[in-house]
Amino acid sequence: MNDAQAAEEVILVSESHGILTALFNRPRKKNALTHAMYSRLVELLHYADSASAVRVFCLRGAGNCFTSGNDLMDFISNPPGDENSPVLQFLHGLVDFRKPLVAAVEGPAIGVGTTMLLHCDLVYASGTAVFQMPFTRLGLCPEAASSLLLPKIIGLARAGDLLLQGRTIDAATAERWGLLTEVLDTGSFDTLLEERLAVLAALPPEALRDTKALVRGPLAEAAHEAIRREAHRFSRRLASGEAAEAMQAFMERRPPDFSRFE
Repeated sequence: MNDAQAAEEVILVSESHGILTALFNRPRKKNALTHAMYSRLVELLHYADSASAVRVFCLRGAGNCFTSGNDLMDFISNPPGDENSPVLQFLHGLVDFRKPLVAAVEGPAIGVGTTMLLHCDLVYASGTAVFQMPFTRLGLCPEAASSLLLPKIIGLARAGDLLLQGRTIDAATAERWGLLTEVLDTGSFDTLLEERLAVLAALPPEALRDTKALVRGPLAEAAHEAIRREAHRFSRRLASGEAAEAMQAFMERRPPDFSRFE
């Protein structure tokens, strides 16, 4: 099985009534994202943006988990090298996507699982959702333009709390801080989500595209630049001693010790 075939199995795609849904389907790995999965998501972004039948693109995760973030072993083995890397194509693709982009979050949304939400126009979460960006705990730094967008959405103090300390917050807190559109009842999540997606897909598509361009367009170039700036530092961090210590500690199931680093 090649990478493309593998990605098709762990990114399940459904299309109905104008709604294209991409489901992260790697529950045994808590839907951790690999380079092959990012390549598939880039293909889907391009398809959804150009297909007239697609009105809304929705991202979800299988197994009561949105995603645990990047598969660190995959990223350490194949660090993103340039603008052509699948993960950077995906992040830039989120910025450029012209149609409504929706995320449906159940369970953990870790790392890029939270930062990608900053590019979504509507984010619905169940009461089981939790959000964390543990970059510094892993010896890494923010990505996905989160260093730019998160402070604008929730303010510098709260962004510092989440990005510097890697604090975990629940769905109610995320909604109160402005990271979510709405927390939906956990028991009725699928039904309520379907209703909201149907309402969105029935709206006039050109009006939606124009409105999104007006809302997000002024920040687009700054977001692209932030992604490039973060990616440069993120690649260096992946090769750092601090990241190596964090990974080694994880493998040995012990707390990391950063005391020797300056």
